[in-house]
Amino acid sequence: MREITAVNVDGAESGTLHPVRHNEANNACDQIQPNWVTNARIFAVQLSSLGASSQDTPLERLFRSSLPQAASVTMSGQRNGNASNRIRGPQSALTDYLASHNISAAQIRDDADRRRQEAADHAAANEGADEGAENGAIKEEEAREETAEQIKKRKRQEARTIAKIKQSKGFKKRKKAEKDGEPDGDEDNIAWDMFNKATPLPGQLENCELCEKRFTVTPYSKTGPDGGLLCAKCSKEQRVEKKSDQKAKKQVVSKDRRRQFQSNLLDGLVGNGSKALLELCVEKVANNINDVDEFGDLPESLLHRLSQILSKKRVVTSRTLDLFLKPDLDTVSIYDCSKLEVDDYIKIFAFVPQVRTLNLRNAGQFKDEVFDYLLERDIRLESLQLEAANLVSDKKWCEFFEKKGRALESLKLAWLDYSMDDDTVSQLVKHCPNLRRLKLKKCFKLGDGAVEALSTLTNLEHLSLRLTLPIPTPQIVALVESSGPKLRTLSLENFEHADDSVLETIHNSCTRLSKLRFTENDFATDAGFAALFTEWSNPPLAFIDLSSTRDIDYTNPKGPEEPTGLASEGFKSLMTHSGALLESLDISSCRHIQHAAFAEVFDGMKQYPFLKDINLSFITTVDTPIVAGIFKCCPKLAKLTAFCCFNVKDVLVPERVALIGVPNAHDSIVQSGGGSINAGEFLSAMEF
Repeated sequence: MREITAVNVDGAESGTLHPVRHNEANNACDQIQPNWVTNARIFAVQLSSLGASSQDTPLERLFRSSLPQAASVTMSGQRNGNASNRIRGPQSALTDYLASHNISAAQIRDDADRRRQEAADHAAANEGADEGAENGAIKEEEAREETAEQIKKRKRQEARTIAKIKQSKGFKKRKKAEKDGEPDGDEDNIAWDMFNKATPLPGQLENCELCEKRFTVTPYSKTGPDGGLLCAKCSKEQRVEKKSDQKAKKQVVSKDRRRQFQSNLLDGLVGNGSKALLELCVEKVANNINDVDEFGDLPESLLHRLSQILSKKRVVTSRTLDLFLKPDLDTVSIYDCSKLEVDDYIKIFAFVPQVRTLNLRNAGQFKDEVFDYLLERDIRLESLQLEAANLVSDKKWCEFFEKKGRALESLKLAWLDYSMDDDTVSQLVKHCPNLRRLKLKKCFKLGDGAVEALSTLTNLEHLSLRLTLPIPTPQIVALVESSGPKLRTLSLENFEHADDSVLETIHNSCTRLSKLRFTENDFATDAGFAALFTEWSNPPLAFIDLSSTRDIDYTNPKGPEEPTGLASEGFKSLMTHSGALLESLDISSCRHIQHAAFAEVFDGMKQYPFLKDINLSFITTVDTPIVAGIFKCCPKLAKLTAFCCFNVKDVLVPERVALIGVPNAHDSIVQSGGGSINAGEFLSAMEF
């Protein structure tokens, strides 16, 4: 009986096995076979005689039949201290597969080396041969190694990949970049080019497109100009170049941003740089108002600002209203109540029993039931402002004035066309003796009886009237004479028939005014306005609005010989009297003011240190030099409105000044770092 020798994979002899009997060999084979099948640990057994012969014993034939013919596994044997006698770990499924099919990795490597050598010899023998033919020969050689089924599978895979590439955004962008008029066959060429330049997977090696250095591809590898990948160093340099190019390019203002910019200009807001942190927080809360459960202990100033923003967005609902109602508040101001119902108004008095100042705009559902609830409670209203509360009857207004009028100090009503007639105003005057501020605008039933009744109010300090019915001049004069000595603000709008006698009465009776509004009149003359501001004992005014005081005969653009409304002499007298403390000036549509008067008032030498807001709209004599003079004479100017001033062109706007109405004025805003620009630079840049 022959001896059985165990060898390792390299063929080195590792030990000699003693002869065993036939039944013991069977037991040994039964133990080796399961270990092989499970790949837990495989040992190589080789007979000392590799070739089979007729002299093989039954034991040798048994071992041969139990092992694959070409398997070379290592048997542990007895450890004798030899370094080559070591145990190998489990092998992969691919290694087992190749071994079971008599495929040798060494043979594959040798065949590949042989083909490369043959190709190199062929290229050396044919130096003038085309390189494409050589590549084709190599591809032919490689194609011969593929079976027909493998070729079909590869082509199907390539077709699916090409179809996906044609549907990708990169392919569409690449196709758009190609020249127009190319044949449709170029689509396949583009797709194949993108297929051949497919991005390697992370972990693979690739050459940098720019520096051609070898680097490992990562998920963050950038793409070069030609579609190749870049190494980390080249990617950083490319990123720096892109940033510098972006800074050099002029930033294009989007449509939404331009619209928001114009909206801010109309509000008189001109901001350079970032907004204040407080303003950003308030806007953030307003934008996410549906996710807010309560405002907490916000001060009244912030609640007022939030109410303004939410009202502008028209998102004040019954749920939103609850956020503004706290028992310890004494002021409630909601500027858009169009989505509130009767129960919501009642809820205001229920949740805020100590309310003293109530301001509700667009209160269309404010009805008699709300006043009934108010009259039943001990609520002392001192200031009430309602707009569009048309569903309150005259009877309920009279009952309210009778029961709550004595505590009332301020009343502002607007856009009432169903109630509030002359008799109701008489009850107002009778039961509200402590009234100090009164504003009645667009109350369509008020006439001369209401004006006559108001003349008996002796404690008024702020009076604002805008009536739709014609009022005789004597009643207006009587009202100003009786209330004028205590008035601090006076606003008379749309009194079309008021003449110079009203201006004379204001000059003689009003000596404490800080605000004067006299608008939409075509009877008062320029001489009357000049007399009003000449040697007037009233201190300089801070607010003046004389808009739309002009002759309305549009067939005579220059007006009559004796100017009607505010003209040159009246304007110069106005600025002489109040220019030192004037903060807001509105003379829009006073079209009879001459260019010489503007040039004299805003000559670049005089100073109006507190003037912040000017409206010169629809005065065609205003031109670019006049606007430049305004910028120099008014160092604190924040807003200049100049609609239809067509002679204002190419104006340079200082920093933090809103020029409204001039086309494309926002494109020429002068930036001067963080400081203010010297207004003298404007006059040097313009003809004056």
